This record gives sequence, structure tokens and C-alpha cells, in this order.
Amino acid sequence: MTNDAPACPDCSQPMEFGGLLLSKREDDGRRTCRSLWRCAGRHVWWSWADRPEEPLEACPVPQLFR
Repeated sequence: MTNDAPACPDCSQPMEFGGLLLSKREDDGRRTCRSLWRCAGRHVWWSWADRPEEPLEACPVPQLFR
């Protein structure tokens, strides 16, 4: 079994999947899910679930997902 979890862009620790969050995307106005990721260093990142090729973005409200 392989581990497809990304490494944290800040500290390079492996990240853990934190769930999906429904959000409205500004560039096309569509409602779609964001994949939420967090590491042991308490960094929280997310990305669009339907755009896996795009890089992770720092979550602007990490305190909501700790």
C-alpha cells in the first residue's frame, strides 16, 4: 500500500487528510469541495478536490480545523 499524502510545504512532515469542505470557487462561481490537509506541526493546507494538479494553498482560517 502506498501513501499518497503530500508533505507539508512549510516543514516537510507528512500530512494527514482532514476531510472535505464545500466552498464556492471565485474564478468560475462553482460550488466544489476543498481537500483539507494538516501536519503534526499544526500547519493547515487545502486544495480544490477536482484540481489535483494545482498546488496546496495555506488555509486562511486554520483555527477552525485543528
